[in-house]
Amino acid sequence: METGEPFTADCAFISHSYLYGVNINLPHNLNAVKMPRAKVQPTRADSYHHGDLRTALIQATDEILAERGVEGFSLREAARRAGVSPAAPAHHFGSATGLLSEVALLGFDDLAKHLRVDASEGTPVQRLRKQGIGYVTFALKHPGRFHLMFRRDLLSTDHTVLQQAGANAMAQLEDTIRALHSVPADRSLSADAHAALLAAWSMVHGFAHLALDGKLGHMHDGATPEALLDDVLPKLLESQWPDP
Repeated sequence: METGEPFTADCAFISHSYLYGVNINLPHNLNAVKMPRAKVQPTRADSYHHGDLRTALIQATDEILAERGVEGFSLREAARRAGVSPAAPAHHFGSATGLLSEVALLGFDDLAKHLRVDASEGTPVQRLRKQGIGYVTFALKHPGRFHLMFRRDLLSTDHTVLQQAGANAMAQLEDTIRALHSVPADRSLSADAHAALLAAWSMVHGFAHLALDGKLGHMHDGATPEALLDDVLPKLLESQWPDP
């Protein structure tokens, strides 16, 4: 993955007059004229508020991941799409790792929403199947985010909010497994319950990757995303977690 030229924290504080250039016509005798302060029209980079710039860079990164995948990401391209200088991402995120971690954070938050199923929505088995469909739905809807979220080599290892978001997403599945195996919230998962959690996650995670990589076409004619979600995946989930 190309991350562009290394950035340092000092780069972010280079004045905009240096970055963009300011041409001012001055008289030959500077002492004879009281110099007014030059008025420079703000560039797009100047016009962003702090929060707006941060959001713009995250959105630009999300677009790149959706279009080009993780390997097609670069800080320079993210800055270009956001309409800011190449040094801007360093000021807000420190590095490519920092920026990508913020996008992964959005991904885990969104994944948790797709996995959230109320206890009133059927039996534990039925809820688990709904969560499986929600997991794959998220992956097919946001393939760039999905691939990034599990690339630990590209993400910050000390981003506590990101770690919490990942744990929260997994907790949605764990709660259903607890209900399925009658394990109270204040007790550790039994060995059987832990194995069931790993099996559920592995199945839908692997299915999502196979679908995104186009590996299911030879097994299922016309394996469009819609067909996979409406027909193939529900049958697969029911075969593993049938109604009692």
